[in-house]
Amino acid sequence: MAKIGIYGGTFNPPHLGHILAAKEFQRVLGLDLLLFVPVYLPPHKVLPPDTPDATRRLELLRLATENVPFALVDDLEFRRAGASYTVETLRALKERYPRDKLYLCMGTDMLLSFDSWYHPKEICALAQVVMAHRNDADESTLEDYAHTFKKRYGKAPLFIPNDFLEMSSTAVRRLLILGGAEADLDPKVYRRIHELGLYGVNRNRKNLPFEQLKQESLQLHNESRVNHVIGCSETAVELAKVHGANVEDAARAGILHDVTKALSGADQLRLCETYGIIIDDFLRTHTKLLHAPTAAAVAEHVFGENPAVCEAIRWHTSGRANMSILEKIIYVADYMEPNRDFPGVEELRRLAYSDLDAALLLGLEMTQEHLAQQHAPMGQASQEAMAYLRQGMKNT
Repeated sequence: MAKIGIYGGTFNPPHLGHILAAKEFQRVLGLDLLLFVPVYLPPHKVLPPDTPDATRRLELLRLATENVPFALVDDLEFRRAGASYTVETLRALKERYPRDKLYLCMGTDMLLSFDSWYHPKEICALAQVVMAHRNDADESTLEDYAHTFKKRYGKAPLFIPNDFLEMSSTAVRRLLILGGAEADLDPKVYRRIHELGLYGVNRNRKNLPFEQLKQESLQLHNESRVNHVIGCSETAVELAKVHGANVEDAARAGILHDVTKALSGADQLRLCETYGIIIDDFLRTHTKLLHAPTAAAVAEHVFGENPAVCEAIRWHTSGRANMSILEKIIYVADYMEPNRDFPGVEELRRLAYSDLDAALLLGLEMTQEHLAQQHAPMGQASQEAMAYLRQGMKNT
């Protein structure tokens, strides 16, 4: 009796995390064969814009797995077409391998939605469910979940510690546009994506009209961030009109200020390497702040924005001494846009239209207080910005 793993997904695109996870499944379970089964049409989600057609996704997956000797790409869901239901795939594979043991391999995110799958109890009867989880996952939580799962479906899942699945196809798609995806993909896959212009990689995004810029850039955000970004851009336009700044620049800086925000700290550091961004020890250990310099680099190199827009994006989280009017506007707009709700925001909004420097200083001081409550340090640029503003107010 052979042990056969089934590893399904959209593989959109197939990245090194998929391959490393497959190798870990094979090693831990002692699999004789692992089948990569790409989804033709996922029943529970809509494929994102710029998704290649089924033929291209299949081609990329075959390229990605060429050097994995225990693995095969099975196109049975493509041949069946229509919505891809796991239970139907397992029925077909059980007919093909009637005497072999099937292992359905997946990551934590997929297992947590298992209750909504089509015929989950039959899935558990046809195959042993295997879940890969991070090494630092809470063991008691996993045990509780396994107990509930067994009670509901008659068989407990197997758990495999594995950090590789944390690499996300969504992040890879973003990095293909923003820069830095090469390290996440097999060289043959990376090369083929660029040869065919898949995932929008060869599209010219420089100097786009604002509405196109908005559409292109918002696709790079997590959905929960979109309203904030739009709010910041619209607020920046209002402030630009009041304080005599370039309205178009304000709108563009506002819509791009968080364009790399969805990336992980590791991906932020990779973008810094890609664009030659020099960072100090403070930023290297506070990677959440890196989205400002990386977004500025993306604004310049991907979207072709002018230096004033890029500098406004660069300093929108920390501020700096002697900021331009546009830089001040983007900092303040980010802080006070309509979706923000915290103590003191109404006072900041009032000041923003009458005294931009006072609003900027208030924002910096509130940040300093928030960091102090968390026993976290404030960056040098922010401290210099506050000192500069206070000195200027003292001299007037």
